Amino acid sequence: MPKTILITGASGLIGKALTRALIDKGYAINMLTHSTAIQTSESALIKIFKWNIDKQEIDPDCFKQVDAIIHLAGESVASGRWDAKRKVRLAKSRIESIKLIYSLLEKDSGHQIKTIISASAIGYYGHRGDESLSEDSPPGTDFLSRLCVDWENTVGNGRALGLRTVCLRTGLVLSKEGGGLAPIVSTTRLGLATVLGSGTQWVSWIHIEDVVSMYIHALENTSIHGVYNMVAPYPVSNQELVKTLAQTLKKPLWLIHIPTCLLRLLLGEMSILLLNSTKVSSDKILSKGFNFKFSTLTAALKNLY
Repeated sequence: MPKTILITGASGLIGKALTRALIDKGYAINMLTHSTAIQTSESALIKIFKWNIDKQEIDPDCFKQVDAIIHLAGESVASGRWDAKRKVRLAKSRIESIKLIYSLLEKDSGHQIKTIISASAIGYYGHRGDESLSEDSPPGTDFLSRLCVDWENTVGNGRALGLRTVCLRTGLVLSKEGGGLAPIVSTTRLGLATVLGSGTQWVSWIHIEDVVSMYIHALENTSIHGVYNMVAPYPVSNQELVKTLAQTLKKPLWLIHIPTCLLRLLLGEMSILLLNSTKVSSDKILSKGFNFKFSTLTAALKNLY
């Protein structure tokens, strides 16, 4: 019988790619979803279970024969301005969801779950200029930093349940299917290479294939526990990202700078997603034997475009 993985957030960019890869490796998937549109799966290796975080409801059968949980659930931080209600939703979708899972595991003494691997984000570090950031670096002080701290601490409570807990702080995910790269590609295709703010802010990125591989690496290597940065070894500046993309797409390089003040006016507090500088190290995951397929931005973009 194949090992079974319970995945939350399986309908997102990372979740879809990871589910496909796990199925290809022979894993069975229990998918937790709040969507009424997802009722059945074409694959016999995928079972669909429902939950409702607002009502604190979950189908307890989702834990049957599950060996590990991969927690990807969380509303997109980039899909709307961060007013008070939105901040509550962003936190609730990440933190209350894992609390709900843990509350049921506490009552289910017969479960066989040994591991939980959760998404986190390099937003944990906040705006840090040219500082090189490791997993031991302190968090920032903005909303996203505080959210990541609470998120990781809540996941870490699983240790009291005897679980191996892993949090992967994810950088900018490069994918043709969506994510933060898509709007940059759209303007660059038009010959308008858009530089955000000064353009000197560090962007720590990772190819979607390496994202998937790192989740599987963490799943299959029990020596991995705690927090790891999910970024490629060579971060770049925002301006270098735009230039490299234009070269890859073979488009003229007409750099258009969008002033910091305008981004803050248009996006409010959410502008930190574009303006924060985070130069993040991947040394810790490399020390655990992980091999990046795409270490350089040029190689990653050439693969995608």
